Amino acid sequence: MLVDDHTVVRMGFKLLLQGSDDIDVIGEAQCGEDAVKQFQGLAPDVLVLDISMPGIGGLETIARVLAKEPQQKILVLSAHEDVMHARRVLKAGAAGYVTKRSAAEVLMQAIRAVHKGQVYLEPDIAQAMAVEQVSGSKNPLDALTEKEFKVFVALAKGESVQAIADVMSLSPRTIGTHLYNIKQKLNAGNSAELAIIAIRAGLIAP
Repeated sequence: MLVDDHTVVRMGFKLLLQGSDDIDVIGEAQCGEDAVKQFQGLAPDVLVLDISMPGIGGLETIARVLAKEPQQKILVLSAHEDVMHARRVLKAGAAGYVTKRSAAEVLMQAIRAVHKGQVYLEPDIAQAMAVEQVSGSKNPLDALTEKEFKVFVALAKGESVQAIADVMSLSPRTIGTHLYNIKQKLNAGNSAELAIIAIRAGLIAP
C-alpha cells in the first residue's frame, strides 16, 4: 500500500513497482489519516509511506498503524536524506528507510527485505548512521519528543505558530509551549537560531 500526498509521485511508484513480478500495489492513500482508516481492510504485506505529509504526518501515522496492528511491516520512502529522520522512523517502529532519490532496484530490494522481517536502510543512510555511532557523537535534537521535532522543523522552515497549530490540530498556546521547550532543550534564543540548527543537521536547505 502506497501512502503519499502527491498523486503524481504515487502514480510513478505504482507503475514502477507493478513492473515487478512479485510486487503488487493493492491500495493508495494521500494522507496518514486515510492510511490509518484503510490499511486494516486492505491488509498489505508492506505499508510504504512518506513522512512529510499534511495532517498527522508520517511519524504519527506509524504510531497509529502499529497501535492497531503491531505486526504491520512499514517502509518509509522519504525525500529527507539525513540520518535524523531515519533514526526517528526506526524508533517509531518502521522497519526500513529509503530516500526518493534511490534507484528502482533499491526500493524493490527494501520492500522485499521488510516483507521478510528484516530491517533495511538505504546504504548511504546506513553508513552515516554507523559513523555517527562509532564516533559516539550525540545530537541535541534527539532530546526532542516527536511533536517537538515536528514543530521544530516547521518553525525552522519559517512557518507561523498559527499555521503549525492548524496542521497539527493543536492550539497556538500548545505550540507555544512546545516552542518554549524546544528552545530550552536546544539552547536557542530565537527562530533564526533554530533555523541554523536545522540547517547544520541537514533537515532543511541553507
